[in-house]
Amino acid sequence: MSGPDPETMPAAARSPFSQRSFRFQWPADLAVSWAFEMETLVLGWYVLTETGSVLWLTAFGALQFTGTLVSPLFGVAGDRLGHRTVLAAMRAAYLLLAACLAALALTGRLHPAAVFVIAALAGLVRPSDIGVRNALIGATMPPALLARAMGVARVSMDSARIVGALAGAGLVTLLGLGPAYLAVAGLYLASLLLTLGTREPPRMDGPRLPASLLSTWRELGEGFAHARATPALLAALWLAFLANFAAYPLSGGLLPHVARDVYGLDRTGLGTLVACFAGGALLGSLLLSLRGVGERPARVMLLAAGAWFGLLLAFARVETAPAGMALLLLAGFAQSLCMVPMSVLILRITAAAFRGRMMGLRILAIYGMPVGLLLAGPGIARLGFAATATLYAGFGLLATAAIAWRWRHAIWR
Repeated sequence: MSGPDPETMPAAARSPFSQRSFRFQWPADLAVSWAFEMETLVLGWYVLTETGSVLWLTAFGALQFTGTLVSPLFGVAGDRLGHRTVLAAMRAAYLLLAACLAALALTGRLHPAAVFVIAALAGLVRPSDIGVRNALIGATMPPALLARAMGVARVSMDSARIVGALAGAGLVTLLGLGPAYLAVAGLYLASLLLTLGTREPPRMDGPRLPASLLSTWRELGEGFAHARATPALLAALWLAFLANFAAYPLSGGLLPHVARDVYGLDRTGLGTLVACFAGGALLGSLLLSLRGVGERPARVMLLAAGAWFGLLLAFARVETAPAGMALLLLAGFAQSLCMVPMSVLILRITAAAFRGRMMGLRILAIYGMPVGLLLAGPGIARLGFAATATLYAGFGLLATAAIAWRWRHAIWR
């Protein structure tokens, strides 16, 4: 993609917020990201304390990503119906499920089984949210502002991890689970209303006919073929799968176990651990929103991935909370320098007609996370957290080097 140099544009036009759609989408994405983080922390701690089992905790974490297998279909729907329409429908579903859980908590009928059912239903939709929102940014943002827009979008996600983690822990402690979930439902409502305020440009090839099952599978196959024919896309997608399989479980889904059973912390301590990782990610996103990703985002992506796994290798061996928090801060910084350039790379080299499907394939890579979580549970039970985390981070470091070597001609240019 090409366009005018942002540095030669007027100051007001250099900002992604010069675009009306982004002025609505950014707060909508921020609200839903806050709600996601509050839900993950509150329900993860609830499951761990009610069941007392790290195996159930990892199962709960895995359920939230069951929808990654159908995420390419959300991409097909976005390419056909419009990304704004699909995103609004998804956020209406979040609102309905959060309202159900809040009602159960307020009436004293909440049970871990209900949490698992609601997590499974939300998990069918929730993993595709980031892909559809990124595709909407790609459709509404001028090429010259795309990298900065992605950096700003990532800032909203990373800041939400800090606010969501601390707010979720604080609200449950002060008010209880039911009122805290009313706040989550309120955030989903705000996100839905703001999403409806966005405007997506009409398709260049005109309106599409209603989809049949055959045409849906054909369009999905075209998306896979486009990815196979583009080596740099394949490298980015494999690295995305690796990060979700080997990195995010250590710095995300397993943190309740690390907080309680490794560091001896309470719910507030867990919120601090999450906020440290998110704080580092926020610093990285702020840097990228100001400086962009440069002309070679693939190089930045690979080098940052290596640093991320190296820091997690050190995190696996520390046994004190302050050292763990410092390493999580640095790991979060490296994570942003890996994932933001990855999204920019995918959007830059993907034809406009395939954006939704490519972002759907990018979200399909998130399926590595439930696989990683489910394997980590028995591993921790048998080997302990330190040994299991060392295996994960070491494998991630070696696999990153293998990806860099396998597609070196395509991604190092």
